[in-house]
Amino acid sequence: MRLLHTSDWHLGQNFMGKSRANEHQAFLDWLLVLIESERIDALVIAGDIFDTGTPPSYAREIYNHFVVQIQASGCQLVILGGNHDSVATLHESRTLLACLNVTVIGGAQPEIRDQLVVIHDRSGEPAAVLAAIPYLRPRDLVSSQAGESPEAKQQAMTQAIADHYAALYTEAEALRDSFSSPLPIIATGHLTTVGSTSSESVREIYIGTLEAFPASAFPPVDYLALGHLHKAQKVAGEEHLRYSGSPIPLSFDEIGNDKQVLLAEFSEGALQSVTPVAVPHTQPMARWKGNLQQLEARFQELEPLSLRAKPLWLDIEVQEDDYLSDLHNRLQALAEEHGVEILRLRRQRQRNRQGLEQQSRETLSELNIDEVFERRLSAEALENDPAAAGLRNAFAEIRASLDEELNG
Repeated sequence: MRLLHTSDWHLGQNFMGKSRANEHQAFLDWLLVLIESERIDALVIAGDIFDTGTPPSYAREIYNHFVVQIQASGCQLVILGGNHDSVATLHESRTLLACLNVTVIGGAQPEIRDQLVVIHDRSGEPAAVLAAIPYLRPRDLVSSQAGESPEAKQQAMTQAIADHYAALYTEAEALRDSFSSPLPIIATGHLTTVGSTSSESVREIYIGTLEAFPASAFPPVDYLALGHLHKAQKVAGEEHLRYSGSPIPLSFDEIGNDKQVLLAEFSEGALQSVTPVAVPHTQPMARWKGNLQQLEARFQELEPLSLRAKPLWLDIEVQEDDYLSDLHNRLQALAEEHGVEILRLRRQRQRNRQGLEQQSRETLSELNIDEVFERRLSAEALENDPAAAGLRNAFAEIRASLDEELNG
């Protein structure tokens, strides 16, 4: 049995004012060819299909079109909800998609057995048991207690997630044993694990209660298909515990990461191999650092416009020349001349030398919400004060609560 593992598509993402629709469509077109050429039996998407709980209509159209197109391949499709997804949005077409050999599990189910899926090979024979676990929202697993400490909340959430995995694994074992042939048990998840590497586009999902889930708390599944982190990686160095990562860079700090999907092959009831398959990169992106003279040289090194299919998206950090009042205009003129789009332009931050004087020249367009908070905190001379830690925790919990409300 050949299973393809992917996650974190984030359909509908608005990236600094730019749509990713063309990139996503190119990825899905490539994915359909891969599924057909490699004769994939099942495709598992481990959460964050959409970038928001209320995706734009074009993102829903891309999603629905893909579901229709995959039918010709005979590949079974399993879709799990992530922290960016709305359970209601995913489930609105769930019954209809079930008629198309598509299983959608947007959130934890009241009856845990409803999260068990039998994966079939192309001949229709049972080939694996899938413990389909989406993003587990705290309200689905634990009840908040008045006066409970952050440490107690973290322990309760960790235990609740571990219990959910353990209960579903027990059910999966019973289902597996009901078949005459040996079948592997595969599980999914959408969360951060201890020791994993994140990126700036990844939203923390258990701030104030759980930062990362220990790999040792997962049950002994044959393969664990994880989502949420955008960098492809193994968990605790284990071959069978994997994040597939996002198929396209969702932030500038993901540019250097190899984007991939994972092909897991099983036989005789066990995992045989996991093969990364590189996703073609369709939108050029780069991060440049330097003073104005160095940046001007970088522009001159670009290949002619006639040889480039798409404009380069740039994140520029200017060093040393932050005193120039016309810096922005000069760089924009260079960008227009060379067919480049500057999506983010910022000055190097040199607090030790310039402190708040430099920060006063920054604009809101150069900062994200966390950086704005840190600037305000430093203005109160609280940055290294013990009270700052409490303020940061409170700010993080408020952000997490608002994100959860906005995303359903």
